[in-house]
Amino acid sequence: MITKLRAQNFKSWQDTGDLRFAPITGFFGANSSGKTSILQVLLMLKQTTERPPDWDEPLYFGDEHSLANLGSFDDVIHRSGNGISLGISVSWRVPEKKMLMNTYELDVLHFYFNLHNKSVGRFSYQVGEHCFEILPEGPGHNAITPIGKGRIQSLFRCYGIRDLSPSSPPADFTQRFFSGLEETFENLFARIHYLGPLRDNPRHQYTWEGDHPGDIGQRGEKAIPALLSDRIQLRSIEKKILEWLQRLDLIDSYRLEPNLNEKGRYEFHVTKHKGGPEVRLTDVGFGISQVLPVLTHCYHPPEGSILILEQPEAHLHPKAQSELADVLIDVAKNRKVQIIFESHSEHLLHRLMRRIAEEQLSATDTAFYSCQIKEGVSEIEHLKLDEYGNISNWPQDFFGDVTGDLIEQTKAEMDRRETMR
Repeated sequence: MITKLRAQNFKSWQDTGDLRFAPITGFFGANSSGKTSILQVLLMLKQTTERPPDWDEPLYFGDEHSLANLGSFDDVIHRSGNGISLGISVSWRVPEKKMLMNTYELDVLHFYFNLHNKSVGRFSYQVGEHCFEILPEGPGHNAITPIGKGRIQSLFRCYGIRDLSPSSPPADFTQRFFSGLEETFENLFARIHYLGPLRDNPRHQYTWEGDHPGDIGQRGEKAIPALLSDRIQLRSIEKKILEWLQRLDLIDSYRLEPNLNEKGRYEFHVTKHKGGPEVRLTDVGFGISQVLPVLTHCYHPPEGSILILEQPEAHLHPKAQSELADVLIDVAKNRKVQIIFESHSEHLLHRLMRRIAEEQLSATDTAFYSCQIKEGVSEIEHLKLDEYGNISNWPQDFFGDVTGDLIEQTKAEMDRRETMR
């Protein structure tokens, strides 16, 4: 589980400060306030770890097929200032404690790197109270010296090392030591699964060729293959998903069956109301096709995963948005999955607050933030929740001025009635 994140000079963020992450972590705020950029930090690191072994740039900023398409270093650096460094740190709890080189117990790890002029100036891992750092040897030198043991000819992206010389026991130790940390870093990001805010449109038919997707794709395009895969593997997630679709008051039942006339093609039919007609997914409200990937995203990845969701409430009516909060609670508690989301939904947040008051969710298992932008710089505020679900620092106009609108409506009514006398 990710426990802390910090970004410096990343896009609209001059400095996020240390952000505490919890089993359920949510970011709220207006459009273009910086919420998505925080998620993109994690996606950028994930896609960097997934590059082929011969790819040796410090960071992969992505392309049109990536989880995050960020352009270049100059595009992401805050206000494109000359001489400004990009700094990112992430802390996480290792799922299963293990020993590194039979000496250091890996439990909670802290990683930091600094990128200056498109090259790594420094990176470090902290294991317990011990900090192991890679930093430049000095001005005018390209070589890197790791904790005084051997010399590194090259770095491996922003988080590992390669090609130590001379070939001596100290250098070999350093290589093996950092390889263990590098593996732990990559394992963290391998557990991250991402679902974006724009999901695929419903289709008349879906193709499945018997594969077993590890995730459902960033647009949910693999949601139906994932359901069919889980069906073959005798996993019971379809029953759970149907229960939620019913509870969200979206459908009564569905049928996902092969087209007998076309091999590898499947049709998704739904019954909106008990006793009603069965229709294709394309012939019902858009919200069903948009929330189905969200539910599959929550239940298909293995337990212990880290799920990132953008606007999970998209195209849902207020009641369903509220019920969606209970989905997040269920997977966080019962599947030991970490949920990291960004949202515009007041209904979703209020349901989470209610569940804290009802002791179905602990305030310490949540971390909610409000983002805003002032003069081109993003700012963030941690929402302070007590044990009864109250937020003591509710931002002004957090979800719009609903009370103000009601007051002005009442004033307008009184003025009109006065003129009618």
